[in-house]
Amino acid sequence: MNQVLTLVCKLNPTPEQVAQIEATLQAFAAACNYANVVVKSPTTSKTTIQNMVYQELRSNFGLSANLAVRACARVGANRKTAKLKSKPVKAFKPTSADYDARIFAFREQDWTVSLTLMDGRHHIKLNLSQYQTGKLKGKKPTSAQLCKHRDGSYYIHIQVKDTPPEPIKSSQVIGVDLGRTDIAVTSEGEKWSGKHITSVRDRYSKTRASLQSKASKGTRSTRRRCRQILQRLSGNERRFQTHENHVISKTIINQAKASNAIVAIEDLTGIRERTNQIPRSKTERRRSNNWAFYQLRQFLEYKGLGAGIKVIAINPRYTSQTCHKCLHIHPTRGESYRSGKSFKCGHCGWHGDADLNGAMMIKLLGSSVNRPEGNELFCSLRAIESPRYIGTPISGG
Repeated sequence: MNQVLTLVCKLNPTPEQVAQIEATLQAFAAACNYANVVVKSPTTSKTTIQNMVYQELRSNFGLSANLAVRACARVGANRKTAKLKSKPVKAFKPTSADYDARIFAFREQDWTVSLTLMDGRHHIKLNLSQYQTGKLKGKKPTSAQLCKHRDGSYYIHIQVKDTPPEPIKSSQVIGVDLGRTDIAVTSEGEKWSGKHITSVRDRYSKTRASLQSKASKGTRSTRRRCRQILQRLSGNERRFQTHENHVISKTIINQAKASNAIVAIEDLTGIRERTNQIPRSKTERRRSNNWAFYQLRQFLEYKGLGAGIKVIAINPRYTSQTCHKCLHIHPTRGESYRSGKSFKCGHCGWHGDADLNGAMMIKLLGSSVNRPEGNELFCSLRAIESPRYIGTPISGG
């Protein structure tokens, strides 16, 4: 199994190359939009799309053969994603274009990339950091994405394939409970408070609202300046959250590596859609939707893969309502199982931090799933079928 690491490298093109990059991005987006309109929406196969519009993309938009193929593949991939989310495909913007080995090459001897643009092949200088240089040294990547970022600069997202170490085999598990009050709490007792992140995001939101108001009422120069500041603030907030998730994920993976353990996390897929159905204030909705839990999961998974640490996702159902000591489920508040950050079991009397209890339950479930002999946490079918057994302890195998 190969690990794919995407390196975002800044390009240093000449003015002539900038014009060709812009023309390529415009033509690629126009070709994608044309293919999306001409080919019937149920069609998601890139081969079928290519057979139907390939010649038109070459002649109408002036794309090279492989850029036309990549445009068809982009439309097919976007349609598959939109179909999973039951949403239509959005219009393609001239901000990126896909490249494969035939139209892209990395040259280590002069630290340039060779790209096929509208008027032919160009060698463009890379502006690399020490980290990127180390990752690219000795590599021969075969795919990349040419992008124009919000700041107007051009970047090449290079996909570097590497063979990760074999994952460790261990019965030790570190459970990680994710949340908003505490971003992450491990079963080892380590936690990262979300108070600082919430305050920073609230400050950005307040500043953004003030600037948006001025951008709609001020003079022409004031409106332009406000839009520029809004764009810069957006990047700052995104980078702040990304940095926090990098720090948290790196610490957890290092802890797992030192303990020779695997990491178990909650599978929170679709939680944003579910929570948005609950009536809440505008502030609470914004805070919830700004919670970058999926990015944290991605960081944990790819850092774990590179370190040989297995990361598994378990079903989060009842993890916050189950006592990790006696495995008694408290489906209602009648037994006062949780009050704010505290958890008190009405069955065995254990009480403590609610997030720590959730992390311990995730650890138990992760350990159970990871064991080759099978799951040790189970209920009898009779208990599941009969409503009067709801809330009874789960038997241990």
